[in-house]
Amino acid sequence: MNFDPPLLEGILLRRYQRFLADIRLTNGTMVTAHTANTGAMTGCSEPGSRVWLRHSGNTRRKYPLTWELVETPEGQLVGINTALANPLVRAAIEAGSIAELQGYHAIRQEVSFGAENSRIDLLLTHDRRPACLVEVKNVTLVKNGIARFPDAVSRRGTRHLRELALAVRQGLRAVIFFCIQREDAREMRPADDIDAAYGAMLREALARGVEALAYDCRVTTTAITVRRPVPVCCPQEPLLRQSIVKQPSERPRRS
Repeated sequence: MNFDPPLLEGILLRRYQRFLADIRLTNGTMVTAHTANTGAMTGCSEPGSRVWLRHSGNTRRKYPLTWELVETPEGQLVGINTALANPLVRAAIEAGSIAELQGYHAIRQEVSFGAENSRIDLLLTHDRRPACLVEVKNVTLVKNGIARFPDAVSRRGTRHLRELALAVRQGLRAVIFFCIQREDAREMRPADDIDAAYGAMLREALARGVEALAYDCRVTTTAITVRRPVPVCCPQEPLLRQSIVKQPSERPRRS
């Protein structure tokens, strides 16, 4: 996925109200950009970080600029736009880059499914084999080479896992796909210390036949591309360490 027109570079001043960020562009202009990420963005929203913005081209939008990339203190580029995860994974499937999801005739997006009124991100279909439901999760949190999800309590994510487990019971194939929009992850794990309920449901879903895949992405200031598989490690006895992000006191964030 190429960025066209080219991204605008700036310095992050602050992120606030979950969806907004104040940024100083390289020409000195101060702007407010939409932040298409409802998570905690731990390690990816430090004031003073270099960031890159995309102009939507829609002048009617209150905030026509969208925050796309950030450079971490370690110099790692990270794609923080959650809305890009689905098209990134779809493009990779269609390009043959995800071996585990090949051999289907068609792909549909945002398909309603299940008793809890979920919308499955990608539905892969074939005339002679069971359909495959793929739920895509965008991952930005990496610590010491370990990618983790979620970075904030995600009741919605837990519900999606229940729906995937139900799909397997109904004879379908179901996949939870972690799209890691950065290049420095060597392993993918559930963030049990942030959302123990999600970690427990992930283990239950895997035990019921749901598959877990994780791929990292090649991230540059001109394009993001799904790159290579990352092993998913989900030990049955999670080590619940002190949380590295503050737990929300009220509404859970969507992830």
